[in-house]
Amino acid sequence: MALIKSISGIRGTIGGQAGEGLTPVDVVKFSAAFGTWVLQNTDKKTIVVGRDARLSGDMVNKLVCATLQGLGIDVIDVGLSTTPTVEMAVPDMQAGGGIILTASHNPKQWNALKLLNHKGEFISDAEGKLVLEIAEQEAFEFAQVTELGKYTQDQEALAKHIKAILELPLVDVEAIKAKGFSVAVDAVNSSGGFAVPMLLEALGVTKIEKLYCEPDGNFPHNPEPLPENLREISRLIEKGKFDLGIVVDPDVDRLALINEDGSMFGEEYTLVAVADYILKHQVGNTVSNLSSTRALRDVTEKAGGAYFAAAVGEVNVVNMMKEQNAIIGGEGNGGIIYPELHYGRDALVGIALFLSHLAKSDMSMTRLRASYPNYYISKNKIELTPDVDVDEVLRQMQERYAKQPINTIDGVKIEFDKEWVHLRKSNTEPIIRIYAESDSNATAEHLANKIITDIKEIISQKA
Repeated sequence: MALIKSISGIRGTIGGQAGEGLTPVDVVKFSAAFGTWVLQNTDKKTIVVGRDARLSGDMVNKLVCATLQGLGIDVIDVGLSTTPTVEMAVPDMQAGGGIILTASHNPKQWNALKLLNHKGEFISDAEGKLVLEIAEQEAFEFAQVTELGKYTQDQEALAKHIKAILELPLVDVEAIKAKGFSVAVDAVNSSGGFAVPMLLEALGVTKIEKLYCEPDGNFPHNPEPLPENLREISRLIEKGKFDLGIVVDPDVDRLALINEDGSMFGEEYTLVAVADYILKHQVGNTVSNLSSTRALRDVTEKAGGAYFAAAVGEVNVVNMMKEQNAIIGGEGNGGIIYPELHYGRDALVGIALFLSHLAKSDMSMTRLRASYPNYYISKNKIELTPDVDVDEVLRQMQERYAKQPINTIDGVKIEFDKEWVHLRKSNTEPIIRIYAESDSNATAEHLANKIITDIKEIISQKA
């Protein structure tokens, strides 16, 4: 059993003993803490709640809504929904905050409470610490019986979300419709199972093959949209009947695309392609996190914009985007953040913008992918003994490569011309995660292995 308390929310496995998993006791405790924080920091007594389709969702939803009502908070339950839909619903409904019940790409035994401020954005580090402090101290007071909050349901949030996407100037419905795309969709039996087809139909796509689009929470494969988990849809597409495949994670904030021959477009390149399309119409800045592909920087600078790297984590990317007035940004895991709609990763707006790009480019998926700089990321980790001072190891690595451009806003990122390596320490265990990028798998892995050798050398010198 596991319970992970972080600044952006509470994540855990369902069942077990209180405090050791995401039990009903823990759900109530942290819902009460967040509700209390909202009451203390806004003059609004309304919170929006939505969930993905995972098996525990209905149970957790009832606990969360009842707890908030018990605090005197009015609850607007948007039901089965997507993370970006809830993010947009919070300001639209003038709520004091939002809770999304989803463990994102984690397996079915997991669930989580993801916490949003009144803007519909993930709460900050400082705000998250305050919520955890309230929970730890159980510093909440429930309302008297005559002051209990009201419970209402809203079934229109997704339709409003899609309508807002269709109204974006760069979403070209006519161009998409004219292409007559044939699309296969894998929504891992969660909310994307109805949200993605609903969007596609609104965009004029009529040829839709649904694979695992029944939102019953029975994930047919690992729900993280990585190539090794997408073999079935890949085999379906390689038969030659589709222009592309669309894959989303359970809460629809990550987007992976599959080429017409069944090969992977590349999760890292979802953001690159969408940014390329935006930059063709508007010169501006872009942002991604330090572990995302350099291809975004190349595309941005070619278009005359400036690229900025943020610390890993959606809230950090959003903050950097605001600071640099970025017109597009996100994360290399298929997370598109388009400020003209809202500041949150959104697979639905990503689909609409990408299909507009694909339609107007008059290219196949493989040709479009080939038009971008080709990079490969090697992801590794080195496990250390608990007595190793990880911060000291990272400091010495920084010294060792002092002649190279280095970024230390989140671990240590070292650049070597168009190659880079990013070292990040785990906050929960003695591990250094190592991401390396180059123009081939072999050279990326060679670079990662060189860095691993350096780390082992530093550790052995300390022994």
